[in-house]
Amino acid sequence: MPTFDIVSEVDMQEVRNAVDQANREAVTRFDFKNTDSKIDLTDKELVLHSSTEDRLKALYQVLEEKLVRRQVSLKALDPGKVEEASKGAARQHVAIRAGVSSDHARRLNKFIKDLGLKGVSSQTQGEQVRVSGKKRDDLQTVIAACKEEDFGIPLQFNNFRD
Repeated sequence: MPTFDIVSEVDMQEVRNAVDQANREAVTRFDFKNTDSKIDLTDKELVLHSSTEDRLKALYQVLEEKLVRRQVSLKALDPGKVEEASKGAARQHVAIRAGVSSDHARRLNKFIKDLGLKGVSSQTQGEQVRVSGKKRDDLQTVIAACKEEDFGIPLQFNNFRD
């Protein structure tokens, strides 16, 4: 019986490279001079620092530009509120979402069931959704339908087996 998995993964090496490029650009660009703008990367979070809220927004825009250029989906970013830091500076936490949460998995399962394809079933397995069906063509229809629908997270389809 053919199966495939729906997952949501983020290539952290590409994120790290994009953060390095954005930091380099923040150091060299004239409009970022004397603003102490920088991006810190932790395991599952980015922290943007700058002297003003306007420079922080510009820094976030530079980061988005670098991530898009490295084929990292912006749907994986979950920006938090801009906070006041010491000495009137601004700070923003941006969470990196990886894995299919239980809410998204429920939405995916309901969407696949609502397609009404005979013999196609889906089930949640940890942070992924396994879809199985009797025919390979039905599974390809599910993949095409999921690509068209926006679930708010980046989706990848892997482990396709006959």
